Amino acid sequence: PAPHAGPPDGGWGWMIVAGCFLVTICTRAVTRCISIFFVEFQAYFGQDYARTAWIHSIVDCATMLCAPLGSLISNHVSCQVGIMLGGLLASTGLILSSFATSLEHLYLSLGVLTGLGFALCYSPAIAMVGKYFNKRKALAYGIAMSGSGIGTFILAPVVQLLIEQFSWHGALLILGGFVLNLCVCGALMRPIALKEDRKTVSEFLDQDYAHEAQKRDLKRMSICSPLIKVWSHERLCYCSWKEYDFLLMPGFMVLAVSVLFMAYGCSPLFVYLVPYALSVGVSHHQAAFLMSILGVVDIIGNITFGWLTDRRCLKKHRHFCYLFAVGMDGLCCLFLPVLQNFPLLVPFSFTFGYFDGAYVTLIPVVTADVVGTSSLSSALGVVYFLHAIPYLVSPPIAGWLVDTTGSYTASFLLCGFSMIFSSTLLCCARLAQRIKRTHLQSLTSDTGTKQHIWTNGAIAYSVTAELDQKDVEFLAVDTNNYGNR
Repeated sequence: PAPHAGPPDGGWGWMIVAGCFLVTICTRAVTRCISIFFVEFQAYFGQDYARTAWIHSIVDCATMLCAPLGSLISNHVSCQVGIMLGGLLASTGLILSSFATSLEHLYLSLGVLTGLGFALCYSPAIAMVGKYFNKRKALAYGIAMSGSGIGTFILAPVVQLLIEQFSWHGALLILGGFVLNLCVCGALMRPIALKEDRKTVSEFLDQDYAHEAQKRDLKRMSICSPLIKVWSHERLCYCSWKEYDFLLMPGFMVLAVSVLFMAYGCSPLFVYLVPYALSVGVSHHQAAFLMSILGVVDIIGNITFGWLTDRRCLKKHRHFCYLFAVGMDGLCCLFLPVLQNFPLLVPFSFTFGYFDGAYVTLIPVVTADVVGTSSLSSALGVVYFLHAIPYLVSPPIAGWLVDTTGSYTASFLLCGFSMIFSSTLLCCARLAQRIKRTHLQSLTSDTGTKQHIWTNGAIAYSVTAELDQKDVEFLAVDTNNYGNR
């Protein structure tokens, strides 16, 4: 079929949104609910906070560390195949975890295998939404990403009941069957061809090493299609470079550094909110209910922030909306140590959940604004890859601080300051970019001076002056001594 001129902003795109919604339930919501198993694992295996926290860390780390692998399979094989394969791996990991006899067993099965399966599903599904939507992109992402909140709201009390009825062994076995629904989600991910994706084809056709027969084939398919079997080394290098040339963009570099600190700050709270609530006298059901509140308010943040940032007045300020949401979550973490009963923890869950949903929705939107739609899948793979190391080290570091200090204060303060620094860094970079742009515009607009870039790289300045009511244009070229006209 002929490529679409642009994203259709509807049609089958809404089925893509529904599929991504289910993917986020089966991946991110299930990962969050692993924190409910934390106390059970700690009691059953008799280990401290730091060693037990490695389970959640490895799941999150494997999910983000292998995100580029998910993008690679999506780009070169099929998004549908990648998500179905991921569903099988994640389900297998959860089922094997139900037979665990040690923490090391859980590290491998629940951590590595399940995390790898989630990685093959998560970033390709999110990238597909960006392929189908442009004008309503933030709203579509808000609906799709709300699966994390809805899933947490529903699964948190359900998992607690399953643990009480069937122990943690049976609960993990049932979750393994539930996660198989990722295979159904993968079947919904119908690929779409956009003209923007095929710009690299025309660039490739200009190269000397493209033969005539191959040029005819390339006109009908993407340059990175797996159907092209005979490639030279130069063509493979060219294709790989075009997929990841965004890595040298200054805007993406700043976003990447900001993501590192944001990811460090957000991960420990989902691991330690339930244990912290239990430590201040909250019951098990109330602690699970706090996770449910956080999940359902997360949905509101997903959808309302997505809808708001699609409005004309805020569409140009998505970066600032994103950093505001990250900063607010950081402030929530700073106040958490003084909230030591259930009535005070409920407003915290509302506030943190809302802004968590807000910035999670805007991560792919902001990434798309920086790198463009054609590189979105690869860029999201890198962005989620950058979550890996903070997700791996932050919960054990927080657990070590709890074991050392005997309280959660230091852990939550470190999380809060990390997220605030992430927001501040991105804010300063955006302000510096705006100041630089304004300065350049003022230079080019002063005294009617216009700057022209010639094809040979020379810079010419045309100055228009008024002389005897006639416009005389002086053109001075500063290289090769071409002279004046």
